[in-house]
Amino acid sequence: MAEVEKADEREKQTHRRGFGVSTVYEKLRNEIIELRLAPGSPIDELQLSERFSLSRTPIREALVRLSAEGLITTLTNRATIVSQIDFLGLPEFFDALTLMYRVTTRLAAANHTEADIAQIRTLQSAFALAVEERDALAMISTNRDFHVAIAQAGGNRHYVELFTRLLDEGRRILRLYYSSFNDVLPNQYVSEHEDMIQAIIDRDVEKADALARAHADQIVKQIRSYITADTRQSANLSF
Repeated sequence: MAEVEKADEREKQTHRRGFGVSTVYEKLRNEIIELRLAPGSPIDELQLSERFSLSRTPIREALVRLSAEGLITTLTNRATIVSQIDFLGLPEFFDALTLMYRVTTRLAAANHTEADIAQIRTLQSAFALAVEERDALAMISTNRDFHVAIAQAGGNRHYVELFTRLLDEGRRILRLYYSSFNDVLPNQYVSEHEDMIQAIIDRDVEKADALARAHADQIVKQIRSYITADTRQSANLSF
């Protein structure tokens, strides 16, 4: 009987730890993507342990997951920080992202099944709802899932893996995109998804390609404009 009670207690502790890991991971992930935890911010295990009222073991497990996603970085001195955004590398990132928008949408137009279309439509509905509710985190996640579903409809697993990695890597960049609209995304950009879906359904490969490229181009242009906006007039200099 005692052995059974011990086993039950171990199971409860494992469950609590698993729940704690998920809670810490999701909370920190959202704060990093939302840029409430700024790039370069220190990540302290002890402070997190106190904040979440957990031992350091689940904290470390959550940090391992965040590190695997590239959201936090351990420096050579073993300090851990929120990963920097590589603004200098953005041109290469945008080139790769645009290419993947195009190639995955082309392949989806050529290779999709009815089940693929159903999944893509479901995710588009979720994205439209997130836009309507001005929920930036939901917009980021549903937009990501929408484009991954298109890639999956294309049938090339290597493209799916590459595009998924790029979309995940670009979550904070996409946060800047939505911020540039104060999280009120114009309906025309929701409609761009609808146009892409229709081109895929019609198996119009060239139109799907053109729409995907235009979609990527407007996102890149908006982000670049937002990042390079001149805010120097806010500087307060006194001599």
